[in-house]
Amino acid sequence: MASKGLGGRVQRGSRLARTGLRGASGFAGARVRRFAGGDGDNQTAHEELAHNLAAVLGDMKGAAMKLGQLLSFVDLDVPPEVRSAYHDALASLRDAAPAFDADAITEVLTEEYGAPPEAVFASFDPDPLAAASIGQVHLGKLDDGRQVVIKVQYPGVAEAVRADLENATAFAPLARLVSPNQEIEPLLDELRERIDDELDYEREALYQRAFATRYAGHPFIRVPDIVGELCRPRVLVSEHVRGERFTEFTAAADEADRQRVGEIIFRYAFGSIGRFRLFNGDPHPGNYLIERGAADDGGARVAFLDYGSVKMFTRERYASMRSIEKAIASGDRDSAIHALETAGFLPRNAQVDRDRVFEWFQLYTRPVVAEQPFTFTSEFATEVIRSTTDPRDPFSDVLRKLNLPPDYLLLNRIQWGLNSVLGQLGARGDWRAIRDEYIVADAPAATPLGELDARWWQERTPRIDPPA
Repeated sequence: MASKGLGGRVQRGSRLARTGLRGASGFAGARVRRFAGGDGDNQTAHEELAHNLAAVLGDMKGAAMKLGQLLSFVDLDVPPEVRSAYHDALASLRDAAPAFDADAITEVLTEEYGAPPEAVFASFDPDPLAAASIGQVHLGKLDDGRQVVIKVQYPGVAEAVRADLENATAFAPLARLVSPNQEIEPLLDELRERIDDELDYEREALYQRAFATRYAGHPFIRVPDIVGELCRPRVLVSEHVRGERFTEFTAAADEADRQRVGEIIFRYAFGSIGRFRLFNGDPHPGNYLIERGAADDGGARVAFLDYGSVKMFTRERYASMRSIEKAIASGDRDSAIHALETAGFLPRNAQVDRDRVFEWFQLYTRPVVAEQPFTFTSEFATEVIRSTTDPRDPFSDVLRKLNLPPDYLLLNRIQWGLNSVLGQLGARGDWRAIRDEYIVADAPAATPLGELDARWWQERTPRIDPPA
């Protein structure tokens, strides 16, 4: 069990830094050996580093562990033959992270309710069902017989996560050197706002209820509803969903089931933005449960969990996003550059190769602008990540001169995550036509799932918050 304290800012920062330095030197050494013709892909060395990362990040909880969760499924820029070492070791942070001290969890519940858990719930299982970055989930039952999941925030994690953020702000001067046109403070303000959202479970309950209301009765997408009267700043109670975890599903599913689930995940992400101007910015596979045979057509349904990282776009920002997408999809470079300038990506006086900027955005949006059908692969996911993180990549000199508007911070996270999740499934489809169902008036259904979705949407009264 983890200890009751999560560690001070300096201690947490130094532990992560030491692990990161060991990792960086390991990667650097491996690449030097590879370029020199030696064995740069030592499986044992990578497995050891991955194990150390999982242990340190899991014990630290908070923002550091969220980083580990992201690394556990995105397609890292490491040789394909060793990538699985990181996925396998860090996957424990999604599915079976180190549990917290049971007495400390009981203490949080007692503080939030003014009574011990056995006085609030008909039953409460002290052994966690799952442990995540800032809280862990327990099974319980209400007096009316309903089974629920009870997410309890770790004691002290709010202070620890905010300390992690303060550690990150120390790198702002370096960030300005790396990306001289990046407006750092608005980005940090957005990050602080999103972190405050994740730390407030009552706010998360509002977000989850917003999604649950909008997807009520959907034929193949499920969002568990919350038990609002039992939610507190550090406790969230929602209905219990039974289903296969994503890793269990991918290990046993046939090709047809994999394609179906891939299309559902894509539709959930792009449909939420296109119809409601909402998106859930935490796409890691631990937040998916596959319910076989539960959909209206007898196929698999996907339940989407965890709404701590949610963004609602204004109509103005949504319109800006659409103008960029339309220009890139049509190959209109000049209109795309103008839209990127208007949105704040491209400083008007920056000396930037606009052709290369346009090429990169074509890469980033390739699944919906390329010739269809398009197949998501791990190689594509890695290519996108490499283009934004590797200083040796041909796009590096161009991207460092751009500015990331704060509204797009979490979109980057979900894009990386979706590319990797759909790459694991080998999802193949006419994604442009599927996306158009949600953003183009009277667009026809592109697939049988689209027909189910269209029928449900037509029957909705009212249609909540459709974009202008």
